[in-house]
Amino acid sequence: MGEITERAAVRRLHDRFGFGPRPGALDVGFETTAARLFSTAAEVGAPPPVLPALEMPAKGDKEAKKAANKSRAKQELGVSTWWLDRMVAGERATERLTWFWHGHFATSNQKVRSAQLMLAQNQVFRANARGSFTALARAMIMDAALIKWLDGNDNRKGSPNENLAREFLELFTLGIGHYAEVDVFEGARALTGWTVRRTSAKPVFRAKRHDDDPKTIFGKTGDFDAEAFAELALAKQESAAFVVGRLWFRLVSPAPPPAATVERLVAAYGSKRDIQAVLQAIAADPAFRDSAAGMVKQPVEWAVGLMRALGIKPSALDDKTKLKLLAGLKGMGQVPFRPPSVGGWPSGASWLTTSAGVARLQLAQLLANHAEAGQLARSSARVDGVRVLLGVDAWTDRTRNALAGLTDPAQLIAVAACAPEYVVSG
Repeated sequence: MGEITERAAVRRLHDRFGFGPRPGALDVGFETTAARLFSTAAEVGAPPPVLPALEMPAKGDKEAKKAANKSRAKQELGVSTWWLDRMVAGERATERLTWFWHGHFATSNQKVRSAQLMLAQNQVFRANARGSFTALARAMIMDAALIKWLDGNDNRKGSPNENLAREFLELFTLGIGHYAEVDVFEGARALTGWTVRRTSAKPVFRAKRHDDDPKTIFGKTGDFDAEAFAELALAKQESAAFVVGRLWFRLVSPAPPPAATVERLVAAYGSKRDIQAVLQAIAADPAFRDSAAGMVKQPVEWAVGLMRALGIKPSALDDKTKLKLLAGLKGMGQVPFRPPSVGGWPSGASWLTTSAGVARLQLAQLLANHAEAGQLARSSARVDGVRVLLGVDAWTDRTRNALAGLTDPAQLIAVAACAPEYVVSG
């Protein structure tokens, strides 16, 4: 195992537990950087937008339906911009973990069709981002957006819908091979009764729809409800390794960690299922500094990191540019609140397609043209200036030669932001 330099390790901290370093941040030591990222001090950020309930158009009223869809899109744009603002401004690991949990408990507004429900779920992720996975899992099993996304409204006594129970076991808490079909069926029975109303961001429990007969899950029998089902899944021995494995996969490397590292991380997770303790254990583990643990940045991570470097506040952009920003992310294959499936977004080389590369350059040009004047001037059309601005230690000869002929600062930044040295977190 090759070990990266101290400076590279600091950059890795910023990339994996935040959204990239700000100019000058790499001059701070590893321990100081880790202490700031994992600090439990309150994060300063804009409060969530207030979203009025949208009236449902009368059946057959095409104009009202068109107006409602327009209002729905406007609300989603507002919530997305607000979250990107928080990502750009964030100084601790909380926002990065909020983004991680959004991909883990992947829920898409394409089906939910309610910015209110998505915002409420987002707030749950943020409140529990570095706390107890027990609390987070219990909250999510009764989350309105997730219930709607996974057909919980169709789950009732006598006619259980297994979608939520299955994904909760397979994708959220245990992984394939650690449960049986009977556990899914009986788990679905335990989740009956929870429904989502159009006018509320919170689910409602309807006792008449709940199956209160005994259920047998993982060999245990009782009148289990939603919280009990969640706890039964978390209590399985395989759950701890699954959760820390997902954190490692998304934050450190697509290659599984060494067995000794897994043992250390599971021990840190402990009986309290402490997410913060696992994050700190990851950063402190020797395997975190493995030179082979490079990762292609997800489009949102890449764009947010670039906006941090360029001093851009998404909400300060005009509406047309905001739409172009989200269109650029869509072109790269990743938009907040819209994962493609319950499995979340892909990773690694999936982001390096030709079409994604074209969209990346176009978005980089858009952002470079909206950079703070002071940040743009730092590059002064110099190859080394833009390297420092983006927090890259060194360009390869190939990249340096490609950048050398560019004289316009914005163009230089845009092309540099698409170079492998920036697109890949080393």
